[in-house]
Amino acid sequence: MNIGELSGKYAVRELTEEDADIIYELCAGNPMYYEFCPPFVTRESVLDDMTALPPGKTFEDKFYVGFFRENRLAAVMDVVFNYPDSHTAYIGFFMMSRAEQGKGTGTEIVNESFHFIRNQGYRFVRLAYAKGNPQSEAFWKKNGFAKTGAEVDKGDYIAVVMQRSLAE
Repeated sequence: MNIGELSGKYAVRELTEEDADIIYELCAGNPMYYEFCPPFVTRESVLDDMTALPPGKTFEDKFYVGFFRENRLAAVMDVVFNYPDSHTAYIGFFMMSRAEQGKGTGTEIVNESFHFIRNQGYRFVRLAYAKGNPQSEAFWKKNGFAKTGAEVDKGDYIAVVMQRSLAE
């Protein structure tokens, strides 16, 4: 799988430990996210997220990627393929640079990425957002996601599960 094909407009590559500082800067610029999904980001939590896997998954299915515009990190996406089933890709994390918000960039990245994911044979994309976060809920609804009815208690917050069909 050529993960660089997630976007035709942005340079896409897998992020590594060497990118932790720029990921931290992007995340720290979005304090509202952490009001609903504590604790606040640290460099260590970035490194933990890069290696976090759902039950039963391996790194073969996980891609923690950055979308770059003019060598600046515009967005981070954590996607796990074949989760929770073989027809679904799971977005574990998606965050935009504050400078890129409100310009349609997030929707553009999501649409391009989902086109690639659909072309890989996946029929659905699933994710969860922190209950009560109006920015996250509105963004994902605007991008075609609907609540599944499932909610998961994560201790510090309730995760509301959403899904989008990739059918044309």
